[in-house]
Amino acid sequence: MTKRKIKIGLLLNPKAGVGGPVGLKGSDGVYGDAMLLGGQSKVADRTVACLERMTHDGIEWFTVPGEMGGDSLAHLGITCHLVGGLIAADTSAEDTRHGVRLLCEQGVDLLLFAGGDGTARDVADSIQNVAAVLGIPCGVKMHSGVFATTPVAAATLINKMLAGEILTVVNSDVRDIDESSFREGLVKTRFYGELPVPDDLRYVQQTKVGGKEVDALVVQDIAAYFTENMDPEALYLMGSGSTVATLMNSMGLESTLLGIDVVRKGELLAADVSESQILALLEDAPLAKIVVTAIGGQGHVFGRGNQQLSAKVIWRVGVRNLEIVATKSKLVRLERRPLLVDTGDVVLDEALAGMKPVLVGYDDWVLYQVA
Repeated sequence: MTKRKIKIGLLLNPKAGVGGPVGLKGSDGVYGDAMLLGGQSKVADRTVACLERMTHDGIEWFTVPGEMGGDSLAHLGITCHLVGGLIAADTSAEDTRHGVRLLCEQGVDLLLFAGGDGTARDVADSIQNVAAVLGIPCGVKMHSGVFATTPVAAATLINKMLAGEILTVVNSDVRDIDESSFREGLVKTRFYGELPVPDDLRYVQQTKVGGKEVDALVVQDIAAYFTENMDPEALYLMGSGSTVATLMNSMGLESTLLGIDVVRKGELLAADVSESQILALLEDAPLAKIVVTAIGGQGHVFGRGNQQLSAKVIWRVGVRNLEIVATKSKLVRLERRPLLVDTGDVVLDEALAGMKPVLVGYDDWVLYQVA
């Protein structure tokens, strides 16, 4: 008896994440502005990075024509069923919802979508009678628990499903954020619904945990040691998040809580910079360092809310010039899961992986796995 192939529906939101590298903290309502600033969609590239690592013999593909799906499969020569008509270049949330409905009508077993939290919300609005959903992470923040940790992790997870290794699914939160407030430094997120996702914490990210760091004294100790030991000749790219903001405050500098700031010799050179601004500043900097923390609950170091620190930027700075700061309690809450990197560059992700020192107090370091 011939084994039935698994039916997978593929849907891309080409607009997802274009505002991240240019410092707009998202794409909702500012897609045109992001493109004028030099924003580029990475959705197709990240989708192809997933697709080219999958075992396709056991899959029957369904998708919509054009850049919302068909083009990515055609790029790799993968046979698929196209449903619906060609969608206009200026895609919308309604196009996503309509595409989801069309794919559900085909009886797909798994819906694989590429986008961010807004895309996940559109999927939750429209999905019917699908056993499982999985997101390829392409947005800026991604607070929802429905995304694989990286495009490669999505491929690994689907390959395991094809091999029968993972059979269960759990309902995971879809959360969305008010991007206009986010651009003002305020995180306003709310529960929007749930989607069924494969249950494997090695490959699926956790819902973002909000709230301020509770052990503030420990963060102050980290800040004291960090500022006392800064290299006066180095250009520091200060990542987003409250922990790094405390480092900035300890230097008497205003910080962009949800952006990237540039510091040298205790002075703020530039605030809330884009990828292109960072690269321009690095031209005249013989030495630079990137300072980041882990997103609470998820563990992402790169690829969530700090896309301005792009693969180009990290390669230019050098993987050895990365400084990670976090409290022990934040690491404990990861329950031994590794810190995560999702730069969009598989080679760079591999170069960043391994046991890395994390500053957790005053001259207090731990080695922690980055995956």
